[in-house]
Amino acid sequence: MMSQDLPKQETLKILVADDHELILSGTLDLLKQHYPQAEILTAQTTQNVLQQVKAFQPNLVIMDLSLPETSGDTPEINQGIKSLKTLIKNYSTLNLVVQSSYIKALVRIKPNIDAHEGGFTVADKGLSSQEMLKRIELALIGVTHTKDLKMPRGEVKPEWIELLNLAFPEGLDDKVIAERMHRSLRAVRGYWKKVQDVLGVYPEDGKSLRIQTEKRAREEGFID
Repeated sequence: MMSQDLPKQETLKILVADDHELILSGTLDLLKQHYPQAEILTAQTTQNVLQQVKAFQPNLVIMDLSLPETSGDTPEINQGIKSLKTLIKNYSTLNLVVQSSYIKALVRIKPNIDAHEGGFTVADKGLSSQEMLKRIELALIGVTHTKDLKMPRGEVKPEWIELLNLAFPEGLDDKVIAERMHRSLRAVRGYWKKVQDVLGVYPEDGKSLRIQTEKRAREEGFID
């Protein structure tokens, strides 16, 4: 059984990060039932997540993606992605479970996830308690489980995500995008071709390639 390979309960340290009281409470109840001897802390902001991990050195972090940076801020997916990227960079063997309604956004840090040495699993907030526990146990024994994301094969480069964010939420044209990215116009046009290929968007009569790209990028979690 997987539980035979888990850290001993008396040494198990878990940090749960979610700014929704109901979800946080439900996750805590589940963990306390299944790991009664575990030491469990909570966080409700990305700032607190990073502080707690540094001070607490948990075996496992269970976190939402839509979190505020500090208390009183508006929860943002990009904040969760940013803090998750920091955790992966600074704690290469930390076991992570992303419990979120926005799991598709993880495609933005696919290279970081692929390179992470610790366990990394994904749990949509609609999963049953039993399935959630499976994802937690898999992460604790160092397994990567991201098949729910249906991520595209191959690389998803950071510059593609930057391109999409500049083009759509900010509404910039390619010339300005090139200036902002410190790239040539030719390079930017090359990024468009690559990202459109990954998204499966190709020229069609009567359809705007730009509009179709934006639609697919939102559907696949590349942008909010």
